[in-house]
Amino acid sequence: SHTMSEYVRMTDTERDQIDQDAQVFMRTCADAIHQLRTEAHRGVQSAQVKEHRTAVLDFIEDYLKRVCKLYSEQRAIRVKRVIDKKRL
Repeated sequence: SHTMSEYVRMTDTERDQIDQDAQVFMRTCADAIHQLRTEAHRGVQSAQVKEHRTAVLDFIEDYLKRVCKLYSEQRAIRVKRVIDKKRL
């Protein structure tokens, strides 16, 4: 516990800023994936290339969804702690 006291804890303002930045970043990533999906099939004639690109983009999109879910769970824990502190 002594070593933990040496670290400065984040303020609520810093946490709020991280939350806001994370949401913007996730939205930007989702938009970029959508744009890549639109551009991935332009000028491509090979069905195999189209299928490969679709699979890669599906994988990336799924990964982003899992990251967003994890982030939402972490944020829910933070909100619950804030609510619990206010009750006390």
